[in-house]
This record gives sequence, C-alpha cells and structure tokens, in this order.
Amino acid sequence: MAEGEDHFETGDSGASLTYPIQCSALRKNGFVMLKGRPCKIVDMSTSKTGKHGHAKVHMVGIDIFNNKKYEDICPSTHNMDVPHVKREEYQLTDISDDGFLTLMSDSGDIREDLRVPDGELGWNIRADFDGGKDLLCTVLKSCGEECVIAIKGNAGLDK
Repeated sequence: MAEGEDHFETGDSGASLTYPIQCSALRKNGFVMLKGRPCKIVDMSTSKTGKHGHAKVHMVGIDIFNNKKYEDICPSTHNMDVPHVKREEYQLTDISDDGFLTLMSDSGDIREDLRVPDGELGWNIRADFDGGKDLLCTVLKSCGEECVIAIKGNAGLDK
C-alpha cells in the first residue's frame, strides 16, 4: 500500500441491521425494534386520534433472543425500525463438553459457534440428543446476534 493511502476495513456488508416501516403498517407476529432489541409483536392496539394529534399504536413485543417483554407507544404515522431476521435450520451433529453445538447446514458446512440455549429448550436439546434422536435446530439471526430458538425431530434421516 502506498504511503498516505487510507485503508478501511469493514466487518459486514454495510447493509443496515434494520429498515424503517410506518407504525400503522406493523402487524401482530411481525418483528420490530423495541428499546433497541429485536422483538416479535405479541399484542398491539391503536388509540383513537386525540384532540391535538395522531392515533397512537401501543405495542407489546417479546425479545426474540432472551424472551424479555418490551412495550412502546408510537404515533401511527411515525416510522419504526424493523430488524432483518434470518431463519435457518441446521442438523445437530454433536454437543461439546463446554456447551457448544456442532451444527451442519444443508450444504454440509459445519459451525461450532453457538452455545446450547439456557432453560427448557437447552435441557430438551441435550436430552433428545443423548437419547439418540436426529434433531434439526432452528437458528434465528438478527442485529448481529444468533441463537437456537427451536428444535424438531429430523424425519428425513433414519439411523
């Protein structure tokens, strides 16, 4: 590199983690950013237009990663950020002693960077895997975070 030449590195594609959408266009079971966290909308209601303003939308969302409940109120004409959410399924091939999952994609790529989730889901994964079941793990990715949110038996594989 020539002297004085600036070199910039970026860790992502430059695409935004969220996109704006008008509050009135949001729907139950959709996704929205509440208090800076990606949430699934579990309840929403719209109040009537007041004497001095806009109808307001009251939203209740559950964080897609930690299941915490968040609420927000926004004028129906304002924009809210909606997270880009990607859902992928991986075959579970192993669980390491230190709690990391070994997951294989449809294309055969292996990843070992996700931990066994906490709580009941984690216990179910360990119990089913130890019981010899073939499992598919559903991984949700949003806002730079990823985690396993669900498992199901893999009927496509016979031992």
